[in-house]
Amino acid sequence: MIALVVLLAIVLLIAGFEMLLVLGIPALATKTIFYSSLPDLVFIQKAVGGINHTTLLAIPFFIFAAQLMGSGQIAGRLTGLVKSLVGHKRGGMGYTVIGGSMAFGSVSGSAPATVAAMGRMVYPQMRSVGFSDKFSLGLLVASAETALLIPPSITFIIYGWMTGSSISRLFAGGLAVGLVLGLAFAILVKLEAKRSGVQSFEKTSAREKLQAVREAGWSLGMPAIILGGIYAGFFTPTEAAAVSVVYAILIEAFVYKNLSFSKLVKLTERAAIQTATIFILLAMGGVLAYFVTLAQVPAQITAFLTAIDAGPISFLLAVNICFLIAGMFIDPNSALLILVPPLYPVAMALGIDPIHFGMIVTLNIGMGMITPPFGLDIFVASSTLNKPVISIIKGVWPFVAANIIVLMIITYVPSISLFIPNLIFGQ
Repeated sequence: MIALVVLLAIVLLIAGFEMLLVLGIPALATKTIFYSSLPDLVFIQKAVGGINHTTLLAIPFFIFAAQLMGSGQIAGRLTGLVKSLVGHKRGGMGYTVIGGSMAFGSVSGSAPATVAAMGRMVYPQMRSVGFSDKFSLGLLVASAETALLIPPSITFIIYGWMTGSSISRLFAGGLAVGLVLGLAFAILVKLEAKRSGVQSFEKTSAREKLQAVREAGWSLGMPAIILGGIYAGFFTPTEAAAVSVVYAILIEAFVYKNLSFSKLVKLTERAAIQTATIFILLAMGGVLAYFVTLAQVPAQITAFLTAIDAGPISFLLAVNICFLIAGMFIDPNSALLILVPPLYPVAMALGIDPIHFGMIVTLNIGMGMITPPFGLDIFVASSTLNKPVISIIKGVWPFVAANIIVLMIITYVPSISLFIPNLIFGQ
């Protein structure tokens, strides 16, 4: 059965079918061939049940919030604040891209939205200070990965829903992992700035920094509401997502006066389309996960690992390889839906912490979004900046290498992922 499902999915993928069908047709074939005695209604029940979870309500809210901020002034003012703090250093615009992506990610949870918003704002500035076109494009695409790790993160929400893991603990663990990844990218910026002869600028005065803080004051309310509210126990992640949308509308419409009713309608439509796309995939993923469990695939994998005497180290290496290959060819949500159901129970059987495993999975998902030939963020950047895909691909390779190094560290040093969750919530 496993061979049939995998083979059918590969054929559909190569043939260019939509991911909805790449996930749905193998699930339907499995039901028809191997579980024909099951009522047809089961297929529909599992599809609907796959998205009938209150936890998933956070996804449309965060997508909507990302649309509001990316098209308004909140993202720009947050980035301006980061620039006032580090922009004067040699390579300061590179650091601004990394910090700005983290800031935008801290209120959107979406890597593609971060690429689109940051690209329009900072790409021209990076080129003007002396960074090469190739490096500028690579950094913009790679830095958006931090949006999947710096809370809130749509990927963490989906992983938490699939595995029953605490989303608040996942958010806390992602903060440390996101900072480690950002530090790795900052090292590349420093090396490139020195190699290219990028100059430093006059240090921003205290008055100018204060002015930047004032201009970003209302924008800083977004991460304060989301992260502060969750960790202080005032909101659940879903409630924080809903509040962030209301806050973004009020600030953009009445404080910054940058949101008209017609613009709000267009942004709502975009957010609805993105939400529908994700939820259709989640529904098909729920069906496929059901049949994977019914066929006892996790138990078969565990038995195989036991037979060859493979431990957690070998298993996690295999997990990273699987996600690396999957990320080259399919979108991140599909990789999550296909690989987590069979692999998560095996990880638990081997004693791997679910939060640590979530960090490994999400870091892999992020790397898949910048890995050629079909990295999603590469195409978002190409569309946003009107740049050839091949130019962006040439620029991402140093960041893929940095990703792999960070991934190995996070994989085999679990304390990095677990330190903040254990500090805040206890062990």
